[in-house]
Amino acid sequence: MHLLVCSLNPKYLPAMFNVSDLFPYKFDNRYSKPVAYFSMEFAVDQPLKIYSGGLGFLAGSHLRGAYELKQNLIGIGILWKKGYYDQERNQDQTLRVSFRDKDYHFLTDTKILFPITIHGARVYVKAYLLRPEVFNTVPLFLLTTDIPENDYLAQTISHRLYDPNETTRVAQSILLGAGGAKLLDILERETEIYHMNEGHALPLCFYLLDKYRDINEVKKRVVFTTHTPEKAGNEEHSVPLLNNMSFFNGLTTQQVQEYVAPENGVLNYTLTALRMAKRANGVSQLHGEVSRKMWNGYKGICEITAITNAQNRTYWRDEELDAALEKDDNKALVKRKKELKHKLFRVVANQTGKLFDENVLTIVWARRFAGYKRANLIMSDFNRFLKIANNKKYPVQMIWAGKPYPEDFGAINIFNEIYWKTKDLRNCTVVTGYELWLSGHLKKGSDLWLNNPKLYHEASGTSGMTAAMNGSINLSIPDGWVPEFAKHGKNSFLIETANDALPNEEKDKIEAQNLLNLLENEIIPAYYEKPDQWLEIVKSSMRDVLPFFDAGRMADEYYQKLYHFPFEETVNSKQAALAGVQA
Repeated sequence: MHLLVCSLNPKYLPAMFNVSDLFPYKFDNRYSKPVAYFSMEFAVDQPLKIYSGGLGFLAGSHLRGAYELKQNLIGIGILWKKGYYDQERNQDQTLRVSFRDKDYHFLTDTKILFPITIHGARVYVKAYLLRPEVFNTVPLFLLTTDIPENDYLAQTISHRLYDPNETTRVAQSILLGAGGAKLLDILERETEIYHMNEGHALPLCFYLLDKYRDINEVKKRVVFTTHTPEKAGNEEHSVPLLNNMSFFNGLTTQQVQEYVAPENGVLNYTLTALRMAKRANGVSQLHGEVSRKMWNGYKGICEITAITNAQNRTYWRDEELDAALEKDDNKALVKRKKELKHKLFRVVANQTGKLFDENVLTIVWARRFAGYKRANLIMSDFNRFLKIANNKKYPVQMIWAGKPYPEDFGAINIFNEIYWKTKDLRNCTVVTGYELWLSGHLKKGSDLWLNNPKLYHEASGTSGMTAAMNGSINLSIPDGWVPEFAKHGKNSFLIETANDALPNEEKDKIEAQNLLNLLENEIIPAYYEKPDQWLEIVKSSMRDVLPFFDAGRMADEYYQKLYHFPFEETVNSKQAALAGVQA
């Protein structure tokens, strides 16, 4: 039996439970302001496959950090029936994308069913709940349209995370934003702050505008985190399409123009969010600077500060490694690291038939496969790469892992290219299934964590944080979070970048050579000839990454810098009312 809530009833029916009762703790007074955190994906734990990569990893750690700090925060997301996708192999070992239905018996059916409007039609939404005690997170509500009350087309809205069809993507944003905001009203949960983690949930702003009929009432409640360091990477759609999809919750296109001034008939999600929030943030200090420069000159945007991303130490760290570091027991630390390498190598052997050695320097490149992340940069001078790979005096092992977007055929080709080029190398391989579980094995079992994106393209990146927590040294371009952490030769190794004015191909060539020079001349010899010095770098890396890059610091900063940030009206309320929001 479902609790069907009628949208025509101005007084919502009472929910079947009190949201406050879901928290297994009394709120810390510093964090008692009620917040709802909207994200298209959450990487909470391996069994719940509703994420694609870094955005989800961040959101999952945020929920864990909020739980540990006893914050009054709940998550709002979507229960993706098929997840992102299952990464498998074809008969020739190249990448294969599979979509399989998934069931989650550890979720609670709230019995709440309610309608929203998408493309002028009524679409029913069902709410599930991930209770805090399941994975030690704050409560997470997950919405689905995959229910018998909807026709098949409506059911598919919550099937695939980041569906390639444009109208489906728009519908997914309406489900997350408007559907999530409406659920909070149904639950009768007084929410003072609506936090959009990236711009996907933008329709919640138009839902709130319809509810309060005053742009200032919206702004004082909404905060926004941007993750994209390039204008081209920010989602945008034509205003007529969005209007036809019911994106604006009843506003006319003229009213949309008056409120958020879309450019040339196209609504940019990030720019619009910046115009409807009281404050926004980039996800590293460098990204904050990049974002301010990117949007400088656009009228009506809010201030953009910076809150550097972090990861949850409790979830990611290996306790035995941590204990060895705490006791400054070098022997125990080295022993445990080799045990963790052995565990990783069992996974590698199971997938690839290649047996790796715990005594050999192991380099890992693992993250979402995207062109700008340059998974194959180290192989761009292939003869030189082979020289390093075949060096008997200073042997190395290398592992790649990561999921390309399923329709990004350029990234898929890079994945397959790496497979073909390493197929006959006993000490190099690419593995599939890069999700939380495999990610943990790779971070704990690697010696060197390679990160070589194009400079200024990585807003933050967080994989290197959890690698450092587990004794894997970062080898990185100084992008995203890295400049706030890295001390070359002390706790990490930095790849020298090329002159920014050079063409992209030339920069790639120079930085590839810089990477190979660093490996050949400094890093690899140090591992074998200066093991004590190497161990000191490992220990410094583990010490320096905490506590700053633990999710607790980040969750605290969001309350201090965004949620408690005072709002000053920038639009006269009478003018806002005249702009008109019709019922």
